[in-house]
Amino acid sequence: MYNYSMAKDHSFDITSKPNLQEIDNAIQMAMKEISTRFDFKGSISKIEKEGNDIKLISEDEFKLKNVNNVLQDKLVKRQVALKFFDYGKVEEALGGTVKQPVTIKSGIPQDKAKEIVKLIKASGLKVQASIQGEQIRVSAKKIDDLQAVMQNLKAANLPLVLQFENYR
Repeated sequence: MYNYSMAKDHSFDITSKPNLQEIDNAIQMAMKEISTRFDFKGSISKIEKEGNDIKLISEDEFKLKNVNNVLQDKLVKRQVALKFFDYGKVEEALGGTVKQPVTIKSGIPQDKAKEIVKLIKASGLKVQASIQGEQIRVSAKKIDDLQAVMQNLKAANLPLVLQFENYR
């Protein structure tokens, strides 16, 4: 029997956080592969990471694209979604090389958070959604409604990776 006097809300948080350790591992593995691959012999091809920024560097755009392919392959193998990465434009660098900045996206930007809250409200479910910094808290009386929200968001194919945490 359900005790109605204890009508407590259930909730969860929607976040978007990449696994930085797995990204570091993927970069190390990609660099190892680049250092041993025949098509990169004697080339200046590397991947540098500083904070939430990655820099892809190589001699020309073709090799740069290959460096990126190697990195993406390692990221996918380590279950890091490619939606976490924002690619800048390829630009000329020192010594006749080219570089491409890549930003690791973390958190839910305000505009996307508003979009997600709108989606949740449009679902017609009896839930409350509130933006809290770079995450969204969703609460409801019924656990089924929360699970329906999760299913709807997974099906929405949003441009970011969403994780559902602190489910209670």
